[in-house]
Amino acid sequence: MDSQTSQASQASPSPHSFQVDLRGLVDLLSHHLYSSPKVYLRELLQNAVDAITARRAEQPDAPARVRLYVESGSGGSGGSLRVEDTGVGLTESDVHDLLATIGRSSKRADGLQEVRSDFLGQFGIGLLACFVVAERIRVVSRSARTPDAPPVEWTATDDGSYTVRTLPDGARPEPGTTVHLVARAGAGEWLSEARVLALARDFGSLLPYDVRVGDEAVTDLPAPWDRAYPSPATRRVALARHCHDLFGFTPLDSIDLAVPLAGIRGTAYVLPSAVSPAQRAGHRVHLKGMLLTERAEQLLPDWAFFVRCVLDTDSLRPTASRESLYEDETLAAVREALGERIRSWLTGLAAGDPQRLAAFLNVHHLGVKSLARHDREMLRTMLPWLPFETTDGRLSLEEFAQRHPVVHFTRTVEEYRQVAPIASAQGVGVVNGGYTYDSDLVEALPSVRPGTVVAELDADTVTAHLDAVDPAEELALAGFLAAARARLDPLGCDVALRAFHPLSVPALHLDDRTARHEQARADAEEQADDLWAGILGSLRGSAPRARLVLNHLNPLIRRISSLGDPELIGTATESLYGQALLMAQRPLRPADSALLNRAFIGLLEWATHSDPDPREDDRR
Repeated sequence: MDSQTSQASQASPSPHSFQVDLRGLVDLLSHHLYSSPKVYLRELLQNAVDAITARRAEQPDAPARVRLYVESGSGGSGGSLRVEDTGVGLTESDVHDLLATIGRSSKRADGLQEVRSDFLGQFGIGLLACFVVAERIRVVSRSARTPDAPPVEWTATDDGSYTVRTLPDGARPEPGTTVHLVARAGAGEWLSEARVLALARDFGSLLPYDVRVGDEAVTDLPAPWDRAYPSPATRRVALARHCHDLFGFTPLDSIDLAVPLAGIRGTAYVLPSAVSPAQRAGHRVHLKGMLLTERAEQLLPDWAFFVRCVLDTDSLRPTASRESLYEDETLAAVREALGERIRSWLTGLAAGDPQRLAAFLNVHHLGVKSLARHDREMLRTMLPWLPFETTDGRLSLEEFAQRHPVVHFTRTVEEYRQVAPIASAQGVGVVNGGYTYDSDLVEALPSVRPGTVVAELDADTVTAHLDAVDPAEELALAGFLAAARARLDPLGCDVALRAFHPLSVPALHLDDRTARHEQARADAEEQADDLWAGILGSLRGSAPRARLVLNHLNPLIRRISSLGDPELIGTATESLYGQALLMAQRPLRPADSALLNRAFIGLLEWATHSDPDPREDDRR
């Protein structure tokens, strides 16, 4: 061979075809693409329905029937399944070209492209999924386009081999296709009559054609939300029953989700109990009548976590596995449209059915608050209804703002518990903004209620509302206050004397987030090595410290302030500090726990020492 021939040979390599390991591909489908073997029945129904749709595109009066017949194996388990349809059928050339070529779809056949949007299947995987449960597939088909051609039989096994032959006319007199499955070892239960009927109804209850398993009807049209009912009350009862059968709960209410421009029909069922906003809802989505998924999570806006939906669509795109929705502009538009339907339902309740709205908000106010954070119109609509914890009780922001010229609020539940009893006694109204979304909504109040004054309540504000003690009286107690401050100084806490109500509260512990951060830094500095202690020390600022406010009007404080023993004053102050922490329901640091234990023991020692047993005097 000369050099030119050699170069030509190197420049023009001979072509080769990929070799497909069918068993390996089936394993890939069953373990990675599909969530469960049950999808085999969806594929069979899908192929049958698409074949009927294709035939009716050319012959509008063609019959539209799908029949499934189960033959039991030994022991009552499923042995085989036969699926018959009156669809367009296949010729021998179609069989070779379509069934034996992995990845090619019959929907691409000549003359059908214009109706392809009416098909359920879009990816050409077809019968391949049936090998997940079957060891052998036999297809007998007769084409409606060439009625004079004989029926053709295609038989394939899961090792990748297949045979094709023509059959006598009597094997399939009418156009259409029959698929026979023989169960693989261990998969017979998937082909049992009870399982086939349950799966067929689950997947195909909304299909537009007559589908039956034996004599049992599968389709149940019209859909519950499209049926005519004699009254709204009857409709609510029927939909509640449908929800219970489908999702297992009786809904608080149902919401119509019809969006004609987006090809959406369905309903949303309101959950009867509260759920976490982080819990992703699973919705049921049918594509042209066929169940696509029962776990669609991206169908609704995040704030609508209080409903479960079931709907039918002809506009959304499925993923390759046809078990979820493809995230695209269409899905985003549908999500917004469905969110608007739920939003309209809420505003409708606010305008015309306050009793039902109150029942709904009693359970799902968190979801509405989540929506109102980003939707000022919704916040304005819901102001008279959304409940908040306040020092005046459980009120709406609208009612609370009418009572108080300034809407004070705290950002945490701990801060609210610290100040609520004292602020209420002083006539200062406070909203607990520590719950999810609440502080955001309080701060947004002026934007929907012009003229409203909103202010965050901090320790300084609370202290400013407490009455000062007469300077002469405070000067007389200078020794007591000095001893008390000396004892709490290591804990990063100051001591102040004020007069306030209620009289039953001896002491009030006040701090804010800045003070807590400073205390946490100081605690970390004590436990750090020299290097980290230096770094943390350099971060020390002039942040305000926590304070223990003693109530000069309280009888116990008056008695303690008259003590002359600095050590006893210190022990009493530590006890008051611990009691104030417990009243505020603050989490205790190790130093606080040690203080409470020390103060308790100290008071016991003082009590037993100052009140000796009278019998000791008698013995003396």
